[in-house]
Amino acid sequence: MIGGMLLLRSCSALGVFVLCAIAADSFYLGTWKIESAVVAPWWTERTKPDAADMTALVGKTIVVTPTGISGPRQLACKGPKYKVEEYPADMLFQGMFGEMHERDKSVDPGKVAATVGFRGSKWKTLETGCGNELDFHFIDATTATFGLNNYIYTLKKR
Repeated sequence: MIGGMLLLRSCSALGVFVLCAIAADSFYLGTWKIESAVVAPWWTERTKPDAADMTALVGKTIVVTPTGISGPRQLACKGPKYKVEEYPADMLFQGMFGEMHERDKSVDPGKVAATVGFRGSKWKTLETGCGNELDFHFIDATTATFGLNNYIYTLKKR
């Protein structure tokens, strides 16, 4: 009986620990508004990339829940496999800042990241595991970014 009570208390403590860990890692859950978009620094063509997606997304809202992302079709996802990682500048936006450096060694991925709002040397990145392959890179707890079709979008938590 005493062993059973001890096991029950241990499981309860472990359950609370797991719930707290999940809550701490779920800073990305909630409602986010796409506030703005800029042409991505890796875009080198004279003309801007097609603005159709950009104009359709800016001002829209997405909701990130444990079971999916709802919002515009380009961002929607059912059954995500969330994973939070720390990314250095050269890995942001599927490694595009790193590719810029590979093409031109004088390009510093950290300085490029700073031009779109990133400060420091590593940032939390939410890998969604969704078919659209979008990742969200967090400038801070209430500001996230994602890249799509040669634009970088900035979201603000609501």
